[in-house]
Amino acid sequence: MLSFFRVNAAYQTLSLILFFLLLRVPFSWAQVPLLVPELSWMLVGEQMGRGFMLYRDIWDNVSPLSGLVYWSIDALFGRSQIAFQVAAAGISIFQILYFNYLMRARDVFPERNFIPGAIYALLLNISFDLSTLSPMLMATTFLLLAFGTLVKMLSRRQITNEVFEMGFYIGMATLFYLPASLFMIWGFLSLLFYSGATFRHHLLGFFGSVFPLLMVVLYFYLNEGIDSLNRNLLTSVFQVKQYNLNDFSSLLVSLLLPLVVGVLGFMRMFTHARFVNYQSRIQQIMAIWFIVAVLTIPLMQYLAPMQFVVFIPAAAFFISWYFQSFKQQWRAELLFLGVAGGILLIQYQGLMGWLPGVTLGRLENLRAKSALLPQEIQGKRILVLGEDEGEYINNITATPYLNWDLARYDLENLDNFDSVIHIYDNFRQDPPDYVIDKQNIMPTLFERVPILKKRYHSSPWKGIYENKYKE
Repeated sequence: MLSFFRVNAAYQTLSLILFFLLLRVPFSWAQVPLLVPELSWMLVGEQMGRGFMLYRDIWDNVSPLSGLVYWSIDALFGRSQIAFQVAAAGISIFQILYFNYLMRARDVFPERNFIPGAIYALLLNISFDLSTLSPMLMATTFLLLAFGTLVKMLSRRQITNEVFEMGFYIGMATLFYLPASLFMIWGFLSLLFYSGATFRHHLLGFFGSVFPLLMVVLYFYLNEGIDSLNRNLLTSVFQVKQYNLNDFSSLLVSLLLPLVVGVLGFMRMFTHARFVNYQSRIQQIMAIWFIVAVLTIPLMQYLAPMQFVVFIPAAAFFISWYFQSFKQQWRAELLFLGVAGGILLIQYQGLMGWLPGVTLGRLENLRAKSALLPQEIQGKRILVLGEDEGEYINNITATPYLNWDLARYDLENLDNFDSVIHIYDNFRQDPPDYVIDKQNIMPTLFERVPILKKRYHSSPWKGIYENKYKE
């Protein structure tokens, strides 16, 4: 397999695409489970399609450009998991081809071949959840473009105004996935240590990074949404996270093999003397990339392999060199087949559960499961007061309170007059047909807002309130 991708020929571009699609064949055999974050992204796009503004009218912490993409998909295809998967596959193919182009065209390695693209394609299949259109996947595309701009400047040994372009790509990545803003540190350190950038260049790069962010802030300011932007997006990133240990074990199984091989590749670079100064600088830049990617982990909302997509460029870089460094190609071939087999085994186990009783790789805590709701509550506008446990799968969200962690700001603060006014206004503008109260909030809310008590009454089902005037 490796010897095939060592051939430096134009047709190998098509081979990389076919290789990636072959790795995704299992997704056509088994139904890819809908994940809780994936459902949330669909609901955000659905609400934006109904004319509601993100953060101000939709309380969720998805980044603005990601929300815009989900809105576009909902406008074209509705609530479609297949559309998410097709779009994610298209972005993944672009990343594979672009990464391989950089490695070949910029002479990052002593040998020109298509092995880096093949490794990148393999790493994009370490788990079935990488098949969805996540904000992390979209943000990584722009970080790769920033890396490409930096490599282009280093290969010419001249820092130009393209440093603004590099910063702009990092700013765009931030608007898809907020923790990607830490890669401003990566850009600054790369220019500082490995280029002849002047203070003017650093300032230009910084302005390029913050320019798209300022445009978004200006938009929300003009639409009276700046406070909501701060509360629902910026502040929420720094909230204390509570991770599930089952998620951690599944994550560790998925990432362990690529991590071990990547570390071996990094260490083997120290024993090789054929690198020119330019190539050595690229290696150190990728090492900084990995370190900055580690800094994003505390900012992750949950643990899943798809959250670690941002590690793939650095991992693919070092793993590619590891397989190219063997003098005896048959050893590299056997090792590659072993690594590929291990990764695919974990992917198949997570998707189809081939090993009975083994939950590793299954991401059970992230799978969206249909809630046991009465038959009458199907295709209705509902509000869930508490953690969503699948109630929205067959229903439409109403009011801005989509994300319960953010909704607590109002709904568990009923002694605050402003919160009560917000809740009443939100119920009036987008009244739910049913309120599923898991936190016993409605009785207190009825005391604070008597007009809601006239509109909603207890249904025959415990904890569910019905709108008397629902359509």
